[in-house]
Amino acid sequence: MDSDPPFHETNKTLFAVTKPLNNDWLAAVMAVEELELPSIDLTWLSLESPEKERCKNDIARAANEWGFFQVVNHGISRDVLEKMRDEQVKVFKQPFQHKCREDKFMNVSAGSYRWGTPTATCLRQLSWSEAFHIPMTDSLGDTSIFSSSSLHQFATKVASLAQKLAEILAEKSGKKSTFFQENSLPSTCYLRLNRYPPCPIPLFGLMPHTDSDFLTVLYQDQVGGLQLVKDGKWVAVKPNPEALFINIGDLFQAWSNDCYKSVQHCAVTNPTKERFSVAYFFCPSYDTVIESCSSDKPSVYRRFSFKEYRQQVQEDVQNYGYKIGLPRFLV
Repeated sequence: MDSDPPFHETNKTLFAVTKPLNNDWLAAVMAVEELELPSIDLTWLSLESPEKERCKNDIARAANEWGFFQVVNHGISRDVLEKMRDEQVKVFKQPFQHKCREDKFMNVSAGSYRWGTPTATCLRQLSWSEAFHIPMTDSLGDTSIFSSSSLHQFATKVASLAQKLAEILAEKSGKKSTFFQENSLPSTCYLRLNRYPPCPIPLFGLMPHTDSDFLTVLYQDQVGGLQLVKDGKWVAVKPNPEALFINIGDLFQAWSNDCYKSVQHCAVTNPTKERFSVAYFFCPSYDTVIESCSSDKPSVYRRFSFKEYRQQVQEDVQNYGYKIGLPRFLV
């Protein structure tokens, strides 16, 4: 049985009516400048001031100027990361029909497995990828196909890392807060295991978007393909086998009153190589209310709940084929 999703067969109408190489939007998936993200050595956080404070300032500066940065010496060994990738490969090599019946064959919640873009009306809206969305509440049970020790270790470490980074960013935005400890618990967060199959023509593996969370922690392999907008243009992110990649989500941008930036990013396909990544999404409970933490300037965004934000995003994607995001919630 074939393990790959039927991208061509399902989207043959889109391929028939679209000439992808002639579209301007493909500027994001063609050759672009490759840059190395700001790198933060987390060992400095265990030292005394001023080194510790300098490290915190570097984190806040990267979140403000880039919305993305990479962290090294994060406490997860290369051995664990490589084993996790090997196990991830095995999961995605399961027959496609088994992945579509993940509740029966893989002992994970129905709806965890997703592929392509069901609502796509043109190739610009098509994501050439497959993924498992795994809530932390039920992702790592002993009978699940995802019950590997390496995934356990990764999830535990990145959950702690996300909480630590959120608290540093809160402090550096002028507000020491227990907000994240109270509202962003492991039970409200989730993992997404991604696979980007080889694609013979340049397409998005994941179309341009911002993340609807506070923070995302990403581990990616060395194939490359992550791109982001910096100073108004698309740039490619240079892979780093020693690093985890951090990006600011929409909720943190709103909560920080635009102190930190949630920037557009995407994944692009490779013509000959498959690419794997694992992302941890640091989210609050649905009832959590997001409002500006700034007291020295007017709020850019009105108060809204995470549930309201998610519903608006889903509605916009359904109606327009893409997410509008924070502009919907401007004051």
